Amino acid sequence: MAKPIVAIVGRQNVGKSTLLNRLAGKRIAIVDDVPGTTRDRIMADVNVSGNEFTVVDTGGLEPRPDSAMAQVVNEQVEVATGEADAIIFLTDVRDGVTPVDLEIADRLRKTSKPVVLVANKADNARFEGGVVEFYELGLGEPVAVSAYHDRGIPELVDRVISLLPPPSPASAGPEAIKVAIVGRPNVGKSTLLNALLGGERAIVDDAPGTTRDAIDTLVDFEGKSVLLIDTAGIKRRGRIGGGVGQYSVIRALRAIERSDIALLVLDVGQLVTAQDMHIAGYIQQAAKGIIITVNKWDLVQAGDIAEYDRYVRGQFRFMAYAPVLCLSAKLGRGVDKIMPQVVRIFEERLKRLSTAVVNSVVQEAVAAHGLPRKGGRQLKILYATQAEVNPPTFVFFVNYPQLVHFSYQRYLENRLRRAFGFDGTPVRFVFKAREES
Repeated sequence: MAKPIVAIVGRQNVGKSTLLNRLAGKRIAIVDDVPGTTRDRIMADVNVSGNEFTVVDTGGLEPRPDSAMAQVVNEQVEVATGEADAIIFLTDVRDGVTPVDLEIADRLRKTSKPVVLVANKADNARFEGGVVEFYELGLGEPVAVSAYHDRGIPELVDRVISLLPPPSPASAGPEAIKVAIVGRPNVGKSTLLNALLGGERAIVDDAPGTTRDAIDTLVDFEGKSVLLIDTAGIKRRGRIGGGVGQYSVIRALRAIERSDIALLVLDVGQLVTAQDMHIAGYIQQAAKGIIITVNKWDLVQAGDIAEYDRYVRGQFRFMAYAPVLCLSAKLGRGVDKIMPQVVRIFEERLKRLSTAVVNSVVQEAVAAHGLPRKGGRQLKILYATQAEVNPPTFVFFVNYPQLVHFSYQRYLENRLRRAFGFDGTPVRFVFKAREES
């Protein structure tokens, strides 16, 4: 089930990246005193007492020199509120209420989405006293925080959680395999969708970013229902313009969250960009299956598929389980390989192993490789079991979870993959403390 999305909106230099870092509990966004320094779309999963949601830093809402303030704010806030489940409207208590704040607040008051008004940079009691000025925005009681000094953050999180929609019950009956088609703008996502459908379902144009909205299409493949989700391209923050395009990434992230498997579309003429890697990181973080498709193969005059395959796999070493397909969506070449891969990966994600079988492989792995130790303590794996599917999730009961180094976890994963496959999908490991009896 997809986690709720909370968008942080506000003008430039009010501390959105600093707040995101604080909510995530780690420094993941670039923070600088210069306005507009955040270069990439940043997201973070937040889990507080079992309440999970995804926070998206949307970038500064500032009118462009050639645009009227009302028009820009209208477009950006409208799309943000349309895609997110809740909005954090961040302001700066030291600046007070600005004309841009008033424009944003005016739009937010007209939406049906819940809004938490936050006055940031309230570093001490004197600045907290200035929060009363923000009642003028007509969005209820403002929450005074200092993202930098970690003041007021628990109160903010409690307010956000209280506004999020309750989890929806699982629907009965068989569900379709949900496949999100994602990638940078103009790599051929809509063309690939049309090739998979055999017709012009999505509008295709040479101009980057033609697709604005996520498009869902249900198809039948050999008796199995597959829901194809086409998305707008995920752009680097520095290249995102005002209006609808600025929030296209929220749609793409939501599509990834909704999906079981993501088709990451690359452009053979631009292999492999930092943004391709960033999108792959989103997919892995969400624990979704993945197929890496190298599109526009028709533009290669004399290409060795094996050479391209080696190069792409080398770039995506952190997800060595991902299959790579070279194809031309425009000419339909290689497209027929996608659906069989989708079905196979989905079956891998639903694979369930007995505890006895899992422990047999784990004990063989333990016997073949020395267990980590630190000081006088040595890791012991008491037993392991598969707890969930889609994605496959394994729980290891150990004496000291803190002794499980990343490299040893990767070793255990490789042994399980060697024994059971799990091609095309990440696997999740959970290490829990349990004393020996």
